[in-house]
Amino acid sequence: MKNLTLLLLTLLVLTSCSRDLFNFTIVSTKNINLEKLSSLEKSTEKTKGEDKTSIIIIIPTKRIKIDKAISNTIDKIPGCVALLDGKVYTKFWYIPYIYGQQRIVIEATPLLDPSIAKSLQSLPKYGKIYLDKKGEIKSVKSISQLEFSVEKNKF
Repeated sequence: MKNLTLLLLTLLVLTSCSRDLFNFTIVSTKNINLEKLSSLEKSTEKTKGEDKTSIIIIIPTKRIKIDKAISNTIDKIPGCVALLDGKVYTKFWYIPYIYGQQRIVIEATPLLDPSIAKSLQSLPKYGKIYLDKKGEIKSVKSISQLEFSVEKNKF
C-alpha cells in the first residue's frame, strides 16, 4: 500500500500533457511572391520546429506564440517560404512549484523556393553581403569569425 501511495503521489507531482491545436494545408509568416508560385517545390521530408518557454516556480519566462513557432520552423530550412500539410500541437510538463516547460510544436512539409536555396548554398559561413536597391545580392565578401563578431557588435 505504501508503494502504491508513493507511485500515485509521484504521478500527481510529475504532470505532463500534449494537446492538438489544429491542422493546416498551407501556412507562412513570410511574404510569398505569387508570380513564383509555379516554381516552388514541395520537399520530400517533413520538418519540425517550436517555440518554448520555461516555467520557474509558477512564472513563465516568456509568452509562447504560434507565429514564432511557424517562423522558427521555416527558418530551419534554407529556401523555405511556407509550410504544407502540417499540424500544430502543444506539449507541457511541470514539476509543481519547481520547474516546467511549455512548447508549441509545428510538424509540416516545407515549400521551397529553389532560387533562394541556391543563393544561400553559395554563401560563406561568415560574410558581408551587399544588396542593390531591389534587394538582390550585389556582392559577397567572406570575412573571419572575429571580423563577424566585431561587425555584429556594432548593431
